[in-house]
Amino acid sequence: MLVETPRESAPDPAAVTGRTRVTVLTHVVLLLVAAAAWAHVLFSPTATDDMSGMDMVMTPTVVEGLAFVGAWGVMMAAMMLPSALPMMGLYAATQRNTTGPGGQAVRIALFTLTYLGLWALTGVPIYFASVGLSAISAHALANGIAGVLVVAGIVQLSPLKQVCLRHCRSPLGFLLGHWREGWRGGLAMGWAHALYCLGCCWALMVVLVAAGAMGLPWVLLIAAVVAAEKLLPRGEWVARVTGVALVLLGVAVAVRPGLAVALRAGGHSM
Repeated sequence: MLVETPRESAPDPAAVTGRTRVTVLTHVVLLLVAAAAWAHVLFSPTATDDMSGMDMVMTPTVVEGLAFVGAWGVMMAAMMLPSALPMMGLYAATQRNTTGPGGQAVRIALFTLTYLGLWALTGVPIYFASVGLSAISAHALANGIAGVLVVAGIVQLSPLKQVCLRHCRSPLGFLLGHWREGWRGGLAMGWAHALYCLGCCWALMVVLVAAGAMGLPWVLLIAAVVAAEKLLPRGEWVARVTGVALVLLGVAVAVRPGLAVALRAGGHSM
């Protein structure tokens, strides 16, 4: 998925595993950002309602598209930041010897914003896909949801999923294998980490859009699955069990198309 290039001198693993003021401050700031994003998703009166109803809009517009992508970016920050904290905290630890706190802040910010920026940009195709759902019949929608669930389940069980998940679950291994110096290095490593994370989780996000209509219950469920896959000791098995469950659910929707309506209606229940 990513082309490996000769890396520059990587940091000493023993020198970046301890807590420093930089890493503590980074964790605090990112936790506050994640908390603010979750507060918006959970308590904003329009956040999830506007997004979950976007597939009812027949003609996409620039204003609606920008609003959707902005809301999607906030939702991705809420869903993805908690499981990315170990990676970002460890990267912050590698910057402890950077000259001046300003230099440290810039590199950490570039790493983090590049990661979140790629996830926000995925809102562009998601917006058009969501609008396109309004143009198909209920029967075709049910078949499409069944197909999405089965494909997503297969992706969860695939070698590609395991490769991407392995990089996401091993922050130290990722940094040692992709190390780059300077602020350009922060950009490059943030981009690489975002690509692995996207490769790991894209199928779950498609399920969120197609089957869950971006409703709050599905947001909470998929966020929990993503965190469990990346943070729990046997997270790779969480991915496999989720894959089997998605395949079975897809088969059930194919046999009973009415379940598709129940799944999407359930996304609006909160």
